Amino acid sequence: MKHYLYFLIICSSLHSFAQSDSVMMRHDLSVITKTAEFRNYKNLDQLNEIALYIFNSFAGYADTTYYQTYVIGKTTYRNVICSFGTQFDERIIVGAHYDVCGNQEGADDNASGVVGLLEIARHLKSSGLTKRIDLVAFTLEEPPFFRTEYMGSYVHAQSLVADSVNVKGMICLEMIGYFDDKKKTQDYPLKLLSLFYGSRGNYITLVNKFGPGSFARSFTRKFKRRSTVKAKQFKGPKALQGIDFSDHMNYWNAGYSAVMVTDTAFYRNKNYHGTGDTMDKLDVQRMAKVIDAVLVSLTAL
Repeated sequence: MKHYLYFLIICSSLHSFAQSDSVMMRHDLSVITKTAEFRNYKNLDQLNEIALYIFNSFAGYADTTYYQTYVIGKTTYRNVICSFGTQFDERIIVGAHYDVCGNQEGADDNASGVVGLLEIARHLKSSGLTKRIDLVAFTLEEPPFFRTEYMGSYVHAQSLVADSVNVKGMICLEMIGYFDDKKKTQDYPLKLLSLFYGSRGNYITLVNKFGPGSFARSFTRKFKRRSTVKAKQFKGPKALQGIDFSDHMNYWNAGYSAVMVTDTAFYRNKNYHGTGDTMDKLDVQRMAKVIDAVLVSLTAL
């Protein structure tokens, strides 16, 4: 009887973690991907339309919501930022980029990450926070601005440095919706890694650099304990190909502890940066579990 009661408690706890709304997620994915034009840097009106959708979604839940704008030439681009727990000094950043590379829908890359932000915002409103959490939808993560000072995440990270903000750490949501249970569906930057991580693309990865900092270590540990989708940690040197291929790079470079949550992008999803990256390819149920694990781990820090 004692073991049975313990089992019920565990099941109840796991059920309480399942907060993400797959119906709402599908709606958000559709709005973000099924647009009149592709949301790349050339289509400013489309980028601004998606930014406004994110802004309005954030504003329904957050303490404060605002644009962080900057100019390239004569064109203004914008990050969308919302804050929870603004009475606290210590701050955690959770970010995802909303632009795409070229002429494609970018469902996994990175509408999936943005939907993660929107879901987290819906649930943070009623959470008892002990620190400030900022959700940031970045613009211009993709080429031709990748690895330049014009990335939205570079602009944001440097603004934190300039304002001497007390940043506990950063979480980057970069492609979190593509899974495949078949063998030989997961590649790696080094073939030897398949011996340790397996050949099935059926897990979510928490990417850390060597010496990740206390925030990244703590978040990764909590996520792996709480996640109801298979989760694995990958740690390597910054020089390893792919390890810094997203917005967390700019927080590492600014001296902050940061971690990327990802389905490993082109190492698994062969629709990467192509016209096949559409929402019908995503596993929304497992994606919801990833978001739940982020939310629960985030609020436990």
